Amino acid sequence: MSWNSEDFFNPSAFNQQYTGPTSYELQQQSYAYSQPYTQYSNGNFMPSSYNLNSQVNNNVFYRPDEYLPPKGTPNQNNYEFDEPPLLEELGINFDHIFKKTKSVLNPFRTPDLSILDDVDLAGPLVFCLAFACSLLLLGKINFGYVYGIVALGTFGMYGLLNLMSSPDKPCSGLFVTSVLGYCLLPMVILSFSSFLFKFNGFINMVLAIVFIIWCSISASKLFATSLSMIGQQLLVAYPCALFYCVFALLTMF
Repeated sequence: MSWNSEDFFNPSAFNQQYTGPTSYELQQQSYAYSQPYTQYSNGNFMPSSYNLNSQVNNNVFYRPDEYLPPKGTPNQNNYEFDEPPLLEELGINFDHIFKKTKSVLNPFRTPDLSILDDVDLAGPLVFCLAFACSLLLLGKINFGYVYGIVALGTFGMYGLLNLMSSPDKPCSGLFVTSVLGYCLLPMVILSFSSFLFKFNGFINMVLAIVFIIWCSISASKLFATSLSMIGQQLLVAYPCALFYCVFALLTMF
């Protein structure tokens, strides 16, 4: 087809009807070649890239939510399932509390290795409150004395143990507080026994000495085992006995 300058000014040349494919039909043809379709038995069409289910039920329509994961399935980016329990975040372990209490009640058995470096303070707090409540039953309002003696005794034992232990096994103030608080349990038993049975002066003195020895042996056993203080348990037991002697005096008088 050649261009003629005479047809440029001829209006009839512009009125000729175009019989070829339109631009929309050309786009549809190009998309059909680039995206092959798969025809289902029910006559519906879907691109092959979205054909996720090879076995199609003819009586059920295609639903995109069939291929979504269930709502209860944890995702790798969902950190709610990786959060530790609340008691673990607070440092409360009932298994360690039970084992440490058993070690205090039976000071002649070897302590469990899992509780040697435990710095749990939930048990000591409960035992201190129980001891103060037992004194309250005896008519002695000495809550301030109990916590003051615990604070001073912890500070003194912390300095003494750091001087006696090796530099490879230093002790912390929380560890000393935890051990001294757990070993206060025999004093709690003595205080409640004094309220229930009303012992006289001589029996009270004998029981106080027995319970002081009990507390000091339990505490020195835990200190010596945890800090690897070989042959120094008796040296640690003496300041522990002085510490618990004050609580015995609060109970007896």
